Amino acid sequence: MDERRVSGLAPGVSLGEAQWPWRGLYRSAGVAAILFVALLLLALVVDFVSPPPVDGGAATLEFIAANKEPYIAEQILWILPGILPVILFLALFVALAPLGRSSALVATVVAGLPWALLLAVPVSSRGSLSLVYLSDRYVAARSAGERGVFATAAEAIIAENNTPTIAGLLSPVGIFLVSAVMLKGVMPRVVAWLGLATGALGVVSEALRFAAPEFYWGYGLLLWAWFIAVGVSLLRLQPGPPEGNAAPASKLSP
Repeated sequence: MDERRVSGLAPGVSLGEAQWPWRGLYRSAGVAAILFVALLLLALVVDFVSPPPVDGGAATLEFIAANKEPYIAEQILWILPGILPVILFLALFVALAPLGRSSALVATVVAGLPWALLLAVPVSSRGSLSLVYLSDRYVAARSAGERGVFATAAEAIIAENNTPTIAGLLSPVGIFLVSAVMLKGVMPRVVAWLGLATGALGVVSEALRFAAPEFYWGYGLLLWAWFIAVGVSLLRLQPGPPEGNAAPASKLSP
């Protein structure tokens, strides 16, 4: 690809020079992507050791009361790492913006928004921190009627968690769009094609999450592989420094 035709670059400035000021962000995002997968793997281990119920309000609250520490740890490991993809997609916008700012902005916003929303509404497909409070109230209840109220509230949260949402669909759509921009350059093409496959399977998996859960497992594995591939690519991205005392390479320079 002719770097002189890449949008957003000053005349005579290479793509590597334009990205030089952002090398620290790329390293941080690369580490964040790998750490994200590592923390989710740890959450999966906790889930395997102490799997919470996936339905039944009373059963879930009783489980949490008996396994409060591992349950809280698992929920934190599922939810808190959601900030890490936000860092990754910010770095991807900066890296891909010279290839087309509008397309890079739309793609990274769509991809990063669901992860940001996860921090605002702290729930996961395996539970919610709100259920910990309900479990405490359930245990402290003095009558079956009171316990039934908290069990019903828990059932409502569980049902909401198990319902496919637009936010869930946005993430694979965003990954697909980001990967489409990647095909133009900067990242290895194999990473772009992996992202296209991940995004396409993700849309189908989110739509058929409970009708065909095997697709969702496949999507999860591809998603983690894509995050690692992008993280490694950002860590290996070696933009060249500007020559001499040249003016700022791009309008995107900090």
